[in-house]
Amino acid sequence: MKTTKQIGFFLAAAMITFACSKPASDTIETSEAQEVAMAEGQELTLVPTETKISWAGYKPTGRHFGKIPATEGVITVNGDQITAGKFTFDITGLKIEDIPAEDESYGKLFGHLQSADFFDAANHPTATFEITSVEPFAAGDVVSNKEEFTTEFTPKSDSDLTPANPTHWISGNLTMRGTTKNIKFPATVAMENGKLMAKAGFNIDRTAWGLSYGDEATAVDKAKDKFIYNTVSLELDVTAN
Repeated sequence: MKTTKQIGFFLAAAMITFACSKPASDTIETSEAQEVAMAEGQELTLVPTETKISWAGYKPTGRHFGKIPATEGVITVNGDQITAGKFTFDITGLKIEDIPAEDESYGKLFGHLQSADFFDAANHPTATFEITSVEPFAAGDVVSNKEEFTTEFTPKSDSDLTPANPTHWISGNLTMRGTTKNIKFPATVAMENGKLMAKAGFNIDRTAWGLSYGDEATAVDKAKDKFIYNTVSLELDVTAN
């Protein structure tokens, strides 16, 4: 376990105060869907060209990574308080960055990820994230790491993905493949000259959303490396103004 502590405070102009209730615990977790926060105040609009959603998937013999475009989104601010937010991601626009686009294997992997084995994009072409609560990241809050089966390509840990100086815990309902789960993670959030900027990094268990192809829990003999890690890493760099 790696302990991550808030080591400073933003200047008053950069500090954002949140009024939502505190999540039940102080580490990254996935739970059942929760009530979405009520939007009260002024809407800031997501800037897709300044927003990046990075993903990485792992197997014992390698890893794949890329981007998923954010197409639209809003975050609602009441004075200096964020009250709600919703973002939409284009699964059909998913990019793979570890394979050249002209390579035959790119098309094969892209097709497989879009298929019913993974995202089932024909029936669920988008994913959404809706904020349910936000709370300051307190001194002493921790990011716990999941124990993983060790190989050359063991997934990155949550503590390695977490921004260096997290300021807040964000909870929200993530909907993929028709399934909604609540995910809570630490993030660095700041506002400057009317522009909101947020960065975060965390892992999810893809099988919680029905992406169960190659589920490592069903691997008869992990020593044979015939599975795909259930852990998927996500890194967010979001801008709204």
